[in-house]
Amino acid sequence: MNISKALQRWYLKTHRSLPWRETTDPYLIWLSEIILQQTRVEQGTPYYYKFLEAFPTVLDLAQASENEVIKLWQGLGYYSRARNLHAAAKMVQDQFNGTFPFDYQNIRSLKGVGDYTAAAIASFAFGLPHAVVDGNVYRFLARYYGIKTPIDSGQGKKLFQELAGSILDKKNPGVHNQAIMEFGALHCKPAQPDCENCIFKLECNAFIAGQVHLLPVKGKKTKSRIRYFNYLIVKNKGAIFMKKRLSGDIWQHLYDFPLIETTSDLSAAKVMALKEWKTLFKKQSLHIELVSDQVVHKLSHQQIITRFFELRFEKSPDKEFFKQFTEIQLDDLHSYPVPRLIQRVFEERLEGYSLPIK
Repeated sequence: MNISKALQRWYLKTHRSLPWRETTDPYLIWLSEIILQQTRVEQGTPYYYKFLEAFPTVLDLAQASENEVIKLWQGLGYYSRARNLHAAAKMVQDQFNGTFPFDYQNIRSLKGVGDYTAAAIASFAFGLPHAVVDGNVYRFLARYYGIKTPIDSGQGKKLFQELAGSILDKKNPGVHNQAIMEFGALHCKPAQPDCENCIFKLECNAFIAGQVHLLPVKGKKTKSRIRYFNYLIVKNKGAIFMKKRLSGDIWQHLYDFPLIETTSDLSAAKVMALKEWKTLFKKQSLHIELVSDQVVHKLSHQQIITRFFELRFEKSPDKEFFKQFTEIQLDDLHSYPVPRLIQRVFEERLEGYSLPIK
């Protein structure tokens, strides 16, 4: 069986109609690919439309502020994607005279664009013969050929890239790449693939050997890290204090509340006794109005266990406190990009909903 021809026949009958499949504009294809990294199509599609409305061209995106881009991205997570998206748009503006590059190497040179994304753009927009290898492709190839080499190993990545290239339809690479990814997404799924009705079941090594559930193989397992955040929501005359997070940790360049991180869950009295508390507030007198229950926020490799402390100064804060943070009026909060965890507080507490604060 010609694998590529079979995949393309299946694709032309079965594929989902998605807006970025109706264009060869490299900007629109690139935008969709970055949004859909680590994001489901259902979640990413509204963001695709929002970005197109705000930034119809790559130059519009390049000329936006980082805050505007990150704010629009809010809720998608993995914010380095948004920062890279913005940086790459500036590269197109400055290094390519505002024209999106049209060859693989120059596309690959853009910030945040790896082998997969460069191959996708090159094949979808320009019909260039570069094979894509994403999670769906790894899964299909591992099962079809019965490959047990870990997909996250150097050997595995090289093996699967070469294998994907060997079956690529070089005359029609765009449709081939769409087809193999779509087949993995809709049919050869991670759980409960429809093997009995699969067009490849007579050739699929994993199906024949009864090993579909064992493939693909992953070698590395990242242990989830548990962190304890004590967020201080400090109020002052209709405003609250926030700070822009720096590089080197989660949520870079987003805004959050004054934070004291601890190694375990502590009572309010113990948090107030910490040297970090005394450094923040010196001898100023504060009133604790509310302390939340634990709020658990899960990231890909971290679990953030949080308590929120709503505080109010009994007197105006001193100048040193103002220097550490940005004082934001409640009416202006919508213009600041914040992590989803903080957005929940705005939506559920500040607008009267039910974040479990007692």
